[in-house]
Amino acid sequence: MLNTLRRDPAEPAEWLVVFLHGYGSSGADLMNFADFWQASMPNVAFVAPDGPTPAKEGGFQWVGKRPGGDPKLYDDAVAVQPIIDAFVDEELARLNLDASRLAIVGFSQGTLMTLHMGMRRKVSPAALLGYAGGLVGREHLAEEMTSRPPTMLINGELDELAPVYGMHVAVKALSEVGIVVAGQAVPNLGHAVNADALIFGGRFLLSAFAYRQKHGVSD
Repeated sequence: MLNTLRRDPAEPAEWLVVFLHGYGSSGADLMNFADFWQASMPNVAFVAPDGPTPAKEGGFQWVGKRPGGDPKLYDDAVAVQPIIDAFVDEELARLNLDASRLAIVGFSQGTLMTLHMGMRRKVSPAALLGYAGGLVGREHLAEEMTSRPPTMLINGELDELAPVYGMHVAVKALSEVGIVVAGQAVPNLGHAVNADALIFGGRFLLSAFAYRQKHGVSD
């Protein structure tokens, strides 16, 4: 069981947002996003688990600390996916929510896992939102993907750890396999998330929830 922070709405939850943090961080860091979004999402439950493995520098990790092009990142993602999937399924059951009422939001290597697992879920999530991270194992995606959730990637133009060109590469790769995906570069932003990035992400989530509410599951 992953150590987890939870913030349930006062009214019965209609949607679940799962935060996946970056390397050496924890769920608490991304729960700050909920502070920004909660007022406009009163029917959303937010959960922020810690990664299953301690990072050497402190905090936690989902995958190993490796260079962006290292093929072992894909292997790491495959290994940890069942752990996150089981956690998500338990949270959906706790809230009595259908699997289609899920959004996954990641930062850095949390974005890596958001994209990897989100497109391999049996039921398509309502939305995938990734900050400052990219796609691994794109050569496997077409044959492994089981859902096509709407996706948005947001990246700082000054990000040196996850350069913005990686976002453009990921957007192109996802478009090629039929994902409805948008990329948003944020000026004067490094490897971080600011108010502008949160506004872009919040608008995307609300739009995705409204679309799923109206049209149901498409995959």
